[in-house]
Amino acid sequence: MEGIVHKIVNVNGINMHVAEKGKGPVVLFLHGFPELWYTWRHQILAFAALGYRAIAPDLRGFGDTDAPSSITSYTCLHVAGDLVALIGSLGVDQVFLVAHDWGAMVGWHLCMFRPDLIKAFVSLAVPFRPRHPTLKPIEGMLAFFGDEYYMCRFQEPGKMESEIAEYGAAAVIKKILTDRKPGPPILPKQNPFGNLRDIDNVKLPTWFSDEDLKYYASKYNHNGFSGGLNYYRALDLNWELTAAWTGVQIKIPVKFIVGNLDMVYTTPGMKEYVHGGGFKNDVPLLKECVVIQGAGHFINQERAEEVNAHIHDFIKEF
Repeated sequence: MEGIVHKIVNVNGINMHVAEKGKGPVVLFLHGFPELWYTWRHQILAFAALGYRAIAPDLRGFGDTDAPSSITSYTCLHVAGDLVALIGSLGVDQVFLVAHDWGAMVGWHLCMFRPDLIKAFVSLAVPFRPRHPTLKPIEGMLAFFGDEYYMCRFQEPGKMESEIAEYGAAAVIKKILTDRKPGPPILPKQNPFGNLRDIDNVKLPTWFSDEDLKYYASKYNHNGFSGGLNYYRALDLNWELTAAWTGVQIKIPVKFIVGNLDMVYTTPGMKEYVHGGGFKNDVPLLKECVVIQGAGHFINQERAEEVNAHIHDFIKEF
């Protein structure tokens, strides 16, 4: 795509696929689930043109990056370690960080563990959530949202993979990327992604083409979904490993951007945390929370130009 360079970098004992374009200060883009470096295609081109070195890896377990088989290889320490090594390979002291969905969760951990490496952080869709001192994540989700909440449904190894296989990668990715139902995502134990015929009848939005869907599906058909699902399966292990960071504040300049229809933003309690002082207390250098009206979860693709402008307005200050 228009001069994007692809390479494999050895980091933290794995081979990581990286897409990059441009020269200048580094902007590191981290994708979520079920995505790839490709979610940042608009940002890579835009920020390269603005005089930045735009870099978007496939995270551990995704796309053309290695996918270790063990769930315990997907902790926040492993993934943050991958990125520390990646940054170290770039020949720079610090990067701007932009991240979405699971990438944002990884980004918060990276800011927590290695704030010296991050100039500023733009988090899309997922705010910082402090570690609960006594309640494990999955236990809390089961109590609040029930056992059909998507993160709870992802826990059993192999189960969700087999359910996805019944639909096919393309149908599942299409369903997830086009779903605009607010609130906590529920995956019923029968027909978790709905009726396949209904999915086939859904028209792709203007911001996501058939070619885009084919690219995503080709990678997931080849590599499967286990790598991405293992991030969810390591949530309780992350809780155990981060006990020493209980109560920590994130002291990096941050901008938060979210769509008002986003499934995370519309989950009970989230708006109160974001706007009621909790978020600012946990992230004292939080500069701004931008809520884009009429936008869903995949905001970096759906509102690419608007999001790019918000990112640039923030990082150019540094």
